[in-house]
Amino acid sequence: MTQRKQNPMTMNILATTSHRRKRSFRKTAALVAVGAIGLAACGSDKAKTTTTTANSPSTAKFHGTLRIGAIPDQKIEKLQRQFSAVSDYLALHLPGIKAEYVPVTDYKAAVSGFVSTDLDLVWFGGLSGVQARLAVKGSEAIAQRDIDAKFTSVFIAKKSSGIATIADVAGLAALKGHSLTFGSEASTSGRLMPQSFLKTAGVDVDKDLKGKVGFSGSHDATIELVRAGTYEVGALNSSVWDKGVAAGTINTKDLVVLFRSPPFFDYHWVAQPALDAKYGNGFHDALSALILGLSADDPKAAAILELFGAKKFMTTQPSNYAAIEKIGREIGLIR
Repeated sequence: MTQRKQNPMTMNILATTSHRRKRSFRKTAALVAVGAIGLAACGSDKAKTTTTTANSPSTAKFHGTLRIGAIPDQKIEKLQRQFSAVSDYLALHLPGIKAEYVPVTDYKAAVSGFVSTDLDLVWFGGLSGVQARLAVKGSEAIAQRDIDAKFTSVFIAKKSSGIATIADVAGLAALKGHSLTFGSEASTSGRLMPQSFLKTAGVDVDKDLKGKVGFSGSHDATIELVRAGTYEVGALNSSVWDKGVAAGTINTKDLVVLFRSPPFFDYHWVAQPALDAKYGNGFHDALSALILGLSADDPKAAAILELFGAKKFMTTQPSNYAAIEKIGREIGLIR
């Protein structure tokens, strides 16, 4: 509470008042002070239960609209729900910042949007993240999920195809002569790593498969194409498969996993290098801390973790994706 300064005239008047008047004044002032303390305590209690809006002038530290992107590896409505939750959470906890999810049409558009700086923060797969970081000097992989340290792909088929389950990478040679679809051409778990494992097994996807290899565009679409019998085999993100099975949206009486791949590093958040200059000093660190600090103890954060199929986010480093870069160069996806 700010104390008002008394002018000289008021001070002279008080100096000439009677002793009784002084005692009365002091008593009244004491009562007012006690009341003020009580009001302050009530205000303190109220502050503990009231959320300050992210853009409140009293808390504003940063400024601007953070634009968030993601590779379109699943259905549009799933992505909208997932990344709208992220943007809402970041806007809530970064004072002065608004945030919006900006959908893109394909993996290449996610990379080009990052390169052109139209996107500030993007959820990339392993390959697209490498492509983006190679193109934007100083950009940084700031976080991955716990599950991304040991990610896997699955090869699926209809049970009626008669294709036997496969025990190891060498066993993928059994897919010679069968039709197969990948997901997006730039997908790590839906194309890059599955093609690498097929190559290790001696399968040339351009020569040894039945017909031309397919590219469905997303993991969900791969499942649907195999279910419809358009392709005998599909390769996709194991997390999408596992979540669909758990949710009951995938009929395991009809579809079966032929093979689950060895683990590899995959998805991660990549941030532009000049976020502090654009949004305010300390923004990069505050953003990273929020993502890494997502906890199941917070209902909003817990909902985000569930949408990402993870228990937490963790730090990562470029060396984790060295093998992906090597394979990408071998098959011509990185030049």
